[in-house]
Formats: sequence, structure tokens, C-alpha cells
Amino acid sequence: MSKMNVKNGTPVGNTHLCDGCHWGQFITGYRESDRMAICTNTSPNIVLPFTVYACSHFSDKHKPDWEQMEKLAIDIRPVRVSKKTTGFSTKVPARSTSISEDVDNQDEAAITR
Repeated sequence: MSKMNVKNGTPVGNTHLCDGCHWGQFITGYRESDRMAICTNTSPNIVLPFTVYACSHFSDKHKPDWEQMEKLAIDIRPVRVSKKTTGFSTKVPARSTSISEDVDNQDEAAITR
């Protein structure tokens, strides 16, 4: 017998999406059927008479918020390399070159010889 895939079928299981949401509030009784889910993201808060499969305002309570991530972040500073790569640094400041009259006179003297 082969496994059959059904698209857009009824989801299997009864786990409530609101269990992992910041906005979900649950009241549980002694029996398994005595469980009431309340969504506190709406105004006024509403009681959900069914198991929620998908929600447009789901906020995972197990993921850290921005402030918690900033506290956990490690500050990494760049490490300075002590050995410089040759050919990419100059020890003498660059200066502009200009043609001097002495060089012109030497070139003319070399041509006349």
C-alpha cells in the first residue's frame, strides 16, 4: 500500500497554536476537555471555542524580543594585524614631481653630443 498525499486537507492533530503565542491565555480544568483559550490581542478579549490552526497576529513567545537579543549579543571588535602587507603602505609621504630645468639641460646636452 502506498502513501497518499492530500493537498489542502484537514490538519491532523489538536495542538493549539495559541500555546506558543504571547497573546494566548488558557484556563484548564481537571478533565482534558475542560480547557478554555482566550486571545488577549483582540479588543475585547475573545474566547476561542475551537483549536486554532493559523493566526494572522501570532507572536512566538519562545523567540527572544529585540531587547533580549541585544543583551545576548557578543560585541566583536576587528583584530589589528601587526604585520603589514608589503607594497601597500608608504613610509615617505607622496610628493608631486615637477620637471626641473637641470633635467631639461641634461637631456639637450645628451642629444647634441
